[in-house]
Amino acid sequence: MKFFFSIIVTVFFLQVTAQEGSAFTQQEIIYGRKDGMALTMMALTPAANPNGKAIVHVVSGNWVSNYEMLERYRPGNIVYTSRGYTVFMVLHSSQPKYSIIDEVADIKRAVRFIRFNASKYHIDTAHIGITGSSSGGNLSLLVALADDNPNAKAKDPVDRQSARVQAAAIFFPPTDMLNYGFTGANWAAARAILERFRVAGAFDFEKLADSTFTYKPVTDSLTRMQLIKQVSPIYEVSAGDPPVLLVHGDTDFVVPLQQSQSIVKRLEEQNIPHRLIIKKGGGHGWRDMDVEQKDMADWFDTYLK
Repeated sequence: MKFFFSIIVTVFFLQVTAQEGSAFTQQEIIYGRKDGMALTMMALTPAANPNGKAIVHVVSGNWVSNYEMLERYRPGNIVYTSRGYTVFMVLHSSQPKYSIIDEVADIKRAVRFIRFNASKYHIDTAHIGITGSSSGGNLSLLVALADDNPNAKAKDPVDRQSARVQAAAIFFPPTDMLNYGFTGANWAAARAILERFRVAGAFDFEKLADSTFTYKPVTDSLTRMQLIKQVSPIYEVSAGDPPVLLVHGDTDFVVPLQQSQSIVKRLEEQNIPHRLIIKKGGGHGWRDMDVEQKDMADWFDTYLK
C-alpha cells in the first residue's frame, strides 16, 4: 500500500529492545492536503509514562522528504520516546517541485495541526520542541524563529492556531545562504553548484501570474535576494525566540561550521538561550551521533519543563 495514498491509518506496536522503556506505538496521520495530495506524518507515542510533551522531527535531506527516510531516522527518536516524549516525524513536499518556502509552510501546518489536536494526542500545547538535521535543520529553524501570525479568520480552524515551538535542537543546518562558508558567498545564486548537489529546485522560487493562471519563475534580482533571506534562518532571529541548541562537525564540507557559528552570534546578540556543540572530526554526520542526540534530549528536558 503506497504511503501517500493510504486511506486507512494503521496503528501497530513496535517493541524496540535497544533501550529500556523505548517501546512505542506508531500511527500515520494526515495533517493537511496540498494540490490534491495528503501531507503526512508519523506519530511515535511512548507505550509507558508519556510526559505530555511533543517533539516535531522534520524528516528531510537535500530539502527532499519521503517515506523511506522514516525508517532511517526513526531509531534516533528512541532517545525521546524513552523519556516520554511523543514524536511527530513530519514529511513535507519536496524539491525540485516545491521550494523551501513551500516546505516551511508544510511544517508550520504540521505544528498547527498538532496544537489543534493536542487533547487527542495527550500533549500540552505549551511544550512543543522541534528538531531536524541539514535541510531538516534549516526548515526547523525557519519555523522556530519565525514571527508567527496565525490567520484568525481562516476557514480551517487548524490554520487559526499558532505554529510557535518552545525549543529547538538542530544538527548542522544551513543558516545563511548569502554568506555560505564566508562573507559574500551567495550560495543560492551559484546555480552550477546547486545543480551539482541536486538542490537547485529548492531555490526555484515562483509566483502565480493571474493573467495566465500559471506559475512564473522569480527572476528579479531584488525579489530573489529577499526570498533568499527569507529561507535563511539567521535573518529571522529576534528577541523572544525559543532556546536553540546546535550541533555541528568541524570537518563538515557540505554545510560549513561557519553556518552554525554565525547564527550563534545573532542568538547571543538577542539574548536567546543557546548552545553550540562542535563535534571534533565530525563531518556531515558521524557514527556516534546518538551521543549528541542525548544532549538534545537533555536540552528539551530543560526547556520544555
